[in-house]
Amino acid sequence: MAKRWYVLNTYSGYEQQVYNALMSRIETMNLQKNVFKVQIPIERVAEIKEGGERVEKDKKVLPGYILVQMELDDRSWAAVRNTPGVTSFVGSGGKPSPLTREEYNKIMHRSGTKVASRTATAFEVGQTVKVVSGPLADFDGTITEIMTDSGKVKINVSILGRETPVELSFSQIAKI
Repeated sequence: MAKRWYVLNTYSGYEQQVYNALMSRIETMNLQKNVFKVQIPIERVAEIKEGGERVEKDKKVLPGYILVQMELDDRSWAAVRNTPGVTSFVGSGGKPSPLTREEYNKIMHRSGTKVASRTATAFEVGQTVKVVSGPLADFDGTITEIMTDSGKVKINVSILGRETPVELSFSQIAKI
């Protein structure tokens, strides 16, 4: 038997409890030779709040799912399947379907790193905002581009009846 990655369906929000129960069960049932790894796919997300404050946190990539690398036999299948909080294996016809390497890499957002990183903001392209500081304070504008890596946005501001593109930091704008 070859070790393969399988997807477990769990109750959403209980992934960590299921992970802990599964790790405990693997140890007490002496399944280390059949169940190799258990992972909750997460990514690091940096959210930019109003005022430009950057807050990083972990976010589940697939809420309600856990990945398990194991050699599937009757004993390991029953032990994992009967872990409290596990509702089923992902598969068809009651038979678990293993992930391909490409599917696993896509889920884990891996390109040489274990955890992917992205930035989320409270702003959206097309949203109207007010400039709150700088030489254009009190002007309104429409967001045309969000540059999360640099913490800036491009907005079009109407100056003397003419649309003018301006690049500002997140801390210089506020939602209307």
